[in-house]
Amino acid sequence: MSTSLTTIALPTAEPDSLSVWPASTRRAPQGDLTVAGVSLTEAADRFGTPLYILDEAELRGRCRTYTAAFPEADVVYAAKAFLCRAVATWVREEGLGLDVCSAGELELAVATGFPPDRIVLHGNAKTPEDLRTAVRLGVGRIVIDNAAEIARVATLVAPHDRQKVMLRVVPGVVAGGHKSIRTGTDDQKFGVSIADGSAMHTVERILGQPGLELVGLHCHIGSQVTEVRPYLAALRRLIGLMVRIRDQYGVTLPELDLGGGHAVAYRPGDRALDVTALAARTRAEIADGCRGGGLPVPRLTIEPGRAIVGPAAVALYRVLAVKHTGGRVLVAVDGGLGDNPRPALYGVRYAPRLLGRSPTADLTRVTVVGRYCEAGDVIAEDVLLPHDVRPGDLLAVPVAGAYQLSMASGYNMVGRPPLVAVTDGRARVLVRRESPADLRVRDVGI
Repeated sequence: MSTSLTTIALPTAEPDSLSVWPASTRRAPQGDLTVAGVSLTEAADRFGTPLYILDEAELRGRCRTYTAAFPEADVVYAAKAFLCRAVATWVREEGLGLDVCSAGELELAVATGFPPDRIVLHGNAKTPEDLRTAVRLGVGRIVIDNAAEIARVATLVAPHDRQKVMLRVVPGVVAGGHKSIRTGTDDQKFGVSIADGSAMHTVERILGQPGLELVGLHCHIGSQVTEVRPYLAALRRLIGLMVRIRDQYGVTLPELDLGGGHAVAYRPGDRALDVTALAARTRAEIADGCRGGGLPVPRLTIEPGRAIVGPAAVALYRVLAVKHTGGRVLVAVDGGLGDNPRPALYGVRYAPRLLGRSPTADLTRVTVVGRYCEAGDVIAEDVLLPHDVRPGDLLAVPVAGAYQLSMASGYNMVGRPPLVAVTDGRARVLVRRESPADLRVRDVGI
């Protein structure tokens, strides 16, 4: 049943719709918002749209929330959520390590001055170049994902040197907001299974390589995980595996990496993972499990990415057209799939907001669509916007920092949007807009 033409009277007092925005967000005249003291409508006029705004203080504050909650652990920022030179610098200054998935992410981080020994490399299919770069630059940990990587890494290590490695295992825990982002079960591409004995066999092979030092176990159960319980279940199984490794091979592993996947709220009312509760309960679970297994408590590592950068950014789009068709209202904007593939990949839902004018019309249900030549190019489906939304209007989408620009593409040869940092009333470009000339320069002709 279509409800896209249903109008809803505006409430007499505006509801608190800023709960998922950066903490510095303030209402301003004429329906504007400011983030870190910077007007979003002025930023759109100055830098053009589509545009990504990143609140530096929000990102740094989220880093500090994690280091305060986990003072005894290593907090490692998951660069795949989003990485640029400034973000690498900020997380380093806040005392976090870095988790990278490619030679490109690794080299960018090291070029900013990030200490290689505070960097972890993992991925299910690391290329020879990824591994060569990691060993050459001296990363702190390489996470072995499969048996084939053991010899590949070992052959890169110089005689009499040792490379610290971890083993990514599959704990058999179902968690995550969508099947495409559940990584803790045996039917997906990451890690080796505990249940079928692959993990123990792979441990034996790693221990047989004199150039590799196995320092711990790694797992990642999924993304957008809202509850603590799946992490505790994974911990119990990893600690049980550590006990078996100790008993069978006489090796006590000193580290345990629980990955990330901590959920954030994309819309008011969405559930987010309670980081403080996660810290307290994982601390207790590790202590109890190790006491029962006769193990020393290992050094814990966690890898938040989305939970640090996601809520710190806002995407701005300009409305190009409004179409009433098939009982729906389609609001087309100047971005979409090319800068945010997440709705198409796993159906994420956002809460866009009209900026730059005070609406006088009732609200109506609309679908915000992008400019790209795909029917699935949808930014936000069945959301409330003023009934008189029109071309030229400015829309803002909060919680835009994670897995948007990091997964942006050159589809339709549309340049990727810029990223602008806002701090104390100032705006500065961190990553410039990709131009047609940028797109042409890689095409070397015939």
